[in-house]
Amino acid sequence: MRKLTMPIAAVIITAATLGLSACAQTPLTVPDVIQVENAKDNVITVQSSEEVKVVPDIAEIKFAVTTQAADAKSCQDENSKDVNKVITFLKDSGIEEKSIQTSNFGLNPIYDWNSGQTITGYEMRTSITVSDLPLDQVGELITSCVDAGINTIDNISYLSSDYDAKYQEALKKAIESAKVKAEAIAEAGGTTLGAIVHVEEHLTNQQIRYTGYEGGRSAIAETMAAGAAMDVAPGQVSVEAIVSVDFAIQ
Repeated sequence: MRKLTMPIAAVIITAATLGLSACAQTPLTVPDVIQVENAKDNVITVQSSEEVKVVPDIAEIKFAVTTQAADAKSCQDENSKDVNKVITFLKDSGIEEKSIQTSNFGLNPIYDWNSGQTITGYEMRTSITVSDLPLDQVGELITSCVDAGINTIDNISYLSSDYDAKYQEALKKAIESAKVKAEAIAEAGGTTLGAIVHVEEHLTNQQIRYTGYEGGRSAIAETMAAGAAMDVAPGQVSVEAIVSVDFAIQ
């Protein structure tokens, strides 16, 4: 009997051809619709802000001691002496040491620009901040600070020790206000408002705690020079909360 012999390469090619034919005969199934669901399409997002008024009960005063002298060393020594005198005065007035802070130590030359930028002396300025000051001490402190060596008052700010509680109250009101807005939008769009799915608090500048008195420097200076007691009228501080709220809709 005679054997039929076929080259290996021919067998491989034949098998490959059969495989391709089989694939060509199998239909490719493609879905008619590809659906992508996005939960964000089912929400209403609103932003709301509310504020609560509160009467301040604490003040913060930023003083400054400015000294001039012919040379830098004398200017620094004189300023240091004046600052120490002020700090002693503040402590003797019943202000706790933790409420007194010195900062912004600046020593600069004084120029005579008419003589071609000639240095005629030096000036040093040191800032002193007194915080947590009861309001009933503010007027008296301002009128008596000149004798202690203070020659500048940069700013008087008012704040409330009840700020945190008032801020929580403002947050609750902001959420309630957001719900009212969202309900109106849902009704207009023919949908039903659901539960809150996300809330974002927008932090505002912490200076909202304060109501400054920066614009009254001239009035303060006149009061200091006259030695009269200064009237303190802090008014009210606005505590504001801002939120963004996502509500589900049905």
